[in-house]
Amino acid sequence: MTDATVVGSGPNGLAAAVTLARAGLDVTLLERNDTLGGGARTLELTLPGFRHDLGAAVHPMGLASPFFRAFGLADRVRFVVPEISYTHPLGDGRAGVAYRDLDRTAEELGPDGRAWRALFRPLVAHVNGLTDFTASQLLRLPRDPVTAIRFGLRVLEQGSLAHDVRFSGEVAGAMLAGVMAHSIGRMPSLTSAGAGLVLATHAHARGWPIPLGGTQAIIDAMRDDFLAHGGRIETGVDVTDSRVVSGRARLFDVSAGALARIAEAELPVRYARALRRFRYGNGIAKVDFALSGPVPWINEETRRSGTVHLGGTATSIRRAEDDVARGVIPEVPYVLVSQPTVLDPSRAPEGKHVLWAYVHVPGGSGFDPTDQVIRSIEAEAPGFRDLILATRAITSSDLPSWSPNFVGGDISAGALSMLQMVKRPVLSPTPWRTPTPGVYLASSSTPPATGVHGLSGFYAARTALRDVFSLATPPLGVDG
Repeated sequence: MTDATVVGSGPNGLAAAVTLARAGLDVTLLERNDTLGGGARTLELTLPGFRHDLGAAVHPMGLASPFFRAFGLADRVRFVVPEISYTHPLGDGRAGVAYRDLDRTAEELGPDGRAWRALFRPLVAHVNGLTDFTASQLLRLPRDPVTAIRFGLRVLEQGSLAHDVRFSGEVAGAMLAGVMAHSIGRMPSLTSAGAGLVLATHAHARGWPIPLGGTQAIIDAMRDDFLAHGGRIETGVDVTDSRVVSGRARLFDVSAGALARIAEAELPVRYARALRRFRYGNGIAKVDFALSGPVPWINEETRRSGTVHLGGTATSIRRAEDDVARGVIPEVPYVLVSQPTVLDPSRAPEGKHVLWAYVHVPGGSGFDPTDQVIRSIEAEAPGFRDLILATRAITSSDLPSWSPNFVGGDISAGALSMLQMVKRPVLSPTPWRTPTPGVYLASSSTPPATGVHGLSGFYAARTALRDVFSLATPPLGVDG
């Protein structure tokens, strides 16, 4: 009999499978698609030879995740870590630039540089303590309590009506709003502030790395390690009933609601009800572009940046996010742009480029953002429209067909509210464990939630190793 089966091959599912296989167990990985990776695949979505990341293309947690660091991802996948983590154009060629060098970033912010430095220096200097606190469940004492307190105070400031107090100019505030908007929700809020501060800290600490060849390289590295340790993979298997899944331990890299459906016959009624009550957030609508040349941004530094935030001032971005929260498509959206071929030309034919961009929309919307995105980029890069060879739009309502965990286009597999960061999907020091012996939830519907970090799957696998197999030491040596 198989010792363990993992359902779902996203980063968390693969992390769980790798962890269990490295412990010497007989492990099978089941995937509904024909290829592994879920939302972390790299595909030719527009034209032959143009390789696009279906989901995230830039990975702030790629070098910071405790799981990936123990796994040795940086030794298995070639990353390019850009000098510029992100830029935020503000018209007329102006832009806020977040360099990996915190001091250089602060110097270019002029009068607000001292405030930016004061906000981030303690977090950057103790980034490992910050990661320890934010990359696990919240119901645990932090190993670096001073850094946790410093972070908490900054979250309270930036997540409240005091968010505008620190900066006098519009550039620093816009830069911060741009990273906070990654969380998809009303601003200011504690969750958007927390997410933004973590991302911005990594921008200055370890940078925002891009895997050469695309996000698929991360998936392939985990797949290869899993197979090397005796794992088996079956694709094209759509699991709709947990009872057909064999193994003493069964781990599901699926959304909370999906687990309630799949394991309905095995889960206690009260727990299944809690899974069904788990809320999903609003979604994204994405456009992939095949381009004949690089984007002609007016701002020179933006031409070298892997990530670009569009949407204007902090006030404009907050207004757009508030529209989405009210169920309205913003007239002037927040646009997250990734242009990986600026740093990794291997993803497109010689001289050509790929670019993806997404806007936030009400969950499940069928809105096609192509025209909106083109207008937003054209405003900061006149002539962009003339470079377009092909486009491919993926609406919020389309996304679940690519990865069912993206319910209604929610790429976090669950709304990022304060309640659901603590109660994800239930209030427990081990939220990956279900009341049914041997059944575990291993997706971003559990802590530490969204991102390509593998930690939700690793924590679920670690819990299963202790519960089912009496193996107290994780085979990768990761504590958390």
